[in-house]
Amino acid sequence: MTNESLESLKDFAAELAWNAGRVTLRYFQTEIATELKADESPVTVADRQSERLMRELIAARFPHHSILGEEEGETRPGASFRWILDPIDGTKTFVRGVPMYAVLVGLEREGLPVVGAVNLPPLGELLVAAQGLGCSWNGRRAHVSRTSNLADALLLATDAESMERYGRGAAYRRLVAATKMQRTWGDAYGYALVATGRAEVMLDPAMSIWDCAALLPVLQEAGGTFTDWQGTPTINASEAIATNGLVLADVLRIISQVDSTT
Repeated sequence: MTNESLESLKDFAAELAWNAGRVTLRYFQTEIATELKADESPVTVADRQSERLMRELIAARFPHHSILGEEEGETRPGASFRWILDPIDGTKTFVRGVPMYAVLVGLEREGLPVVGAVNLPPLGELLVAAQGLGCSWNGRRAHVSRTSNLADALLLATDAESMERYGRGAAYRRLVAATKMQRTWGDAYGYALVATGRAEVMLDPAMSIWDCAALLPVLQEAGGTFTDWQGTPTINASEAIATNGLVLADVLRIISQVDSTT
């Protein structure tokens, strides 16, 4: 794939995320009905309309590409290119009128993530990246922080309770003790903060592929890391760690020490 074609796919991913974000804003901070899916996670008409718009735009531009979305599953499986969509990452946040939700767009080529877009609609922030082409943040170059000492780091997590529920409570507590500052600014917002140098570590004990697909290219192209809790770069794990790269070894060392004693 040429850089020119990858650049056009990156631009299209940004277009998808931006337009879907406009759909979500029509419903944001309104009295919107919420339903529970089979896994007891919430879904709204905004989720469904956001995903439907992205599917329509992809089908019109790339009719032979596969699409996997959180709300409507997969169409045309087996294609070389697969778009992976999360129409609202942080639906619980969205429903409560908190402006830290995101629209996520990822693109795989032959099973490898090559493009990612993260739109934070209420905040007016758009991050987009493509393999080898860097990561932009509202049109300027995004880069992780240069903090190299974990003791100076800002540690983020979606919430502390989920760490306990998924068996990561002990590791999380050790990392809290090892870092300078901690906040539960979670979901994709936390990863965006790492990619733009405003935090050093983001942890999640429960992830799906549509949560991860956009984030790996964004973090890597911003100079950081996006891995599972063993340090392997992947979008297929059920948990994730993002770092600025400089503190990753220390984070993994603490996790390994905890794992070896449990």
